[in-house]
Amino acid sequence: MSQKIKIDSNVFPFPMPMSLVGALVEGRPNFLAVAWVNRVNYKPALIAIALGKGHHTNKGIHEQKAFSVNIPGVDLLEKADYCGLVSGAKKDKASLFEVFYGDFKVPLIKECPVCMECVLTQAIDLEMDTLFIGEIKNAFSEERYLTDGFPDPQKVKPFMLTMPGNGYWPLGERIGKAWEAGKKLIK
Repeated sequence: MSQKIKIDSNVFPFPMPMSLVGALVEGRPNFLAVAWVNRVNYKPALIAIALGKGHHTNKGIHEQKAFSVNIPGVDLLEKADYCGLVSGAKKDKASLFEVFYGDFKVPLIKECPVCMECVLTQAIDLEMDTLFIGEIKNAFSEERYLTDGFPDPQKVKPFMLTMPGNGYWPLGERIGKAWEAGKKLIK
């Protein structure tokens, strides 16, 4: 068996799901490409996003105390990447999409297969980033993306970011069932 070697400690878990985080900034909808996003609690349903402190979107999240997390399919790769290349302070990124609003008046993207409307519960200042934690209050999708009432990854076709290397990757095939595959090892 080969031996483990030390590598750079600045590793990223991979893959990281791509999302477009939305907020109203000075009354205008804005979206930012974010891969540092994860569910962090079951009930209430909490999601965390880490954004560099200098992002224009942060201002809107702090002002409105709410944000959206929109999951793009692979067909939106170019538009999603663009949203990470330019600042909403200089460009109207929302003009790329058909924007709609839910109960909490945060901008959501109609073209994204899954959209979540979140109320800010906590903002944690880290050295370089702000970790925003929000409660998912509403989720939106379309019948064509659902199986048994839930988003189906095969239908949504999300994509992931890997770092370093900055590559986008589609979701692969299902290789097993969670909380089932390891049961044969239980004695």
